[in-house]
Amino acid sequence: MTEKRVFSSRLLSCLIAISMFFLILSCSLIFRIGDGSLVPRSIYKLIVVDSGSIDPKSHPSIPLNPCKESCSESMAIKPIASCDPNQALLKVFMYDLPPEFHFGLLGWSGAPNQIWPDVGNLSEIPRYPGGLNLQHSTEYWLTLDLLSSVTPNVARSCTAFLVHNSSQADIFFVPFFSSLSYNRHSKVQGMEKSSTSDILQDKLVEYLMGREEWKRFGGKDHLIMAHHPNSMLTARWKLGSAMLVLADFGRYSNEIANIEKDVVAPYKHIVRTIDAEKSPPFEERPTLVYFQGAIYRKDAQGKTSKKWKIEEHPGSSARMKKDVHFTFGSATGGGIRKASTGMAASKFCLNIAGDTPSSNRLFDAIVSHCVPVIISDEIELPYEDVLDYSKFSIFVRSSDACKKGYLLNLLRGIEREKWTEMWEKLKQIAPHFEYQYPSRPGVLWT
Repeated sequence: MTEKRVFSSRLLSCLIAISMFFLILSCSLIFRIGDGSLVPRSIYKLIVVDSGSIDPKSHPSIPLNPCKESCSESMAIKPIASCDPNQALLKVFMYDLPPEFHFGLLGWSGAPNQIWPDVGNLSEIPRYPGGLNLQHSTEYWLTLDLLSSVTPNVARSCTAFLVHNSSQADIFFVPFFSSLSYNRHSKVQGMEKSSTSDILQDKLVEYLMGREEWKRFGGKDHLIMAHHPNSMLTARWKLGSAMLVLADFGRYSNEIANIEKDVVAPYKHIVRTIDAEKSPPFEERPTLVYFQGAIYRKDAQGKTSKKWKIEEHPGSSARMKKDVHFTFGSATGGGIRKASTGMAASKFCLNIAGDTPSSNRLFDAIVSHCVPVIISDEIELPYEDVLDYSKFSIFVRSSDACKKGYLLNLLRGIEREKWTEMWEKLKQIAPHFEYQYPSRPGVLWT
């Protein structure tokens, strides 16, 4: 167990953004399959692994994001050398599922027999839906990044590389946009007996169960994306032996999802990212504590199971205070813009458990450099084995947060110097929570 933790920490400490996911997966695969693992044992000895990456600072003539408004947020194509497959840590085989499982859900259709968009042509890459849909877009960014590894003139971090021969693969990637399928196609239409989402899940189960690659280890070396807590509702029971990319474990039984085999991935933040050099300091954040979000909790079936009444919650004892913002809000009607402005003007941002233990509010707070106050007793955090969240977050037990005056007294007692330390740390770690295509090198954690 000690060897496992040391190995995992050394590997993960070298990675950022999307590249980190694939190294976590390689670690998981090694320890689940043991000596029969497809992952090279030499990975144990690797500490620094980003030699194939390009530092944008060394190429000042190349724009970091030439897309502007013509393509998805954070996309960037650079006309320089692409990844050398011989330097990749992880060789990934991606199933050529029909477009109906992935980019077809975004309205994309290529030429006859074309399965994937040309990721070297920004105009061909469909946009992922905005608003709250974005928070579960992990599937989109991971798939684009893998495709870019074999696309000429796309510079990216050289951690994972796509191979077309399954016998060369360390891991098997299943490109099903399950969160998008749930968000957009989970309702039965017209005279249909099943939703499009359920039909696709049934097709996926049949497809994978028939593959020799799945049968070899019972799917243990496969990666399936199920970031939305309600995605893969039917298929998860048959495909639960695979490694899952999840937001948390809130709606899963232990035999299907657990920390030993699965990956907790960050939500994609929906508020705008604040430039570290322009981040407002303590004196320029007049709001002490900020919360704007749903005050209703739902169960797995979408039924309201609890209403988070303002009277029961932290802001209640100070609703009339000018430096406390606690209100219901949504991502529609300018809600995202208001949240961006509000968080940037606040010292502390509440991260109250959503319908599951986690929510995208934590990651909105991080990129706003607003110190997160995490009120969720069962939360599992991304990169928790290499990031010390206590250096840039405040943890409060739910039972304490509901005590009258407790939270406000706690936050008012945090002095400027302590807050500034956490603020500085937030500015350092925020880039590690950005989804982007292609994945780029960044500042390593210390």
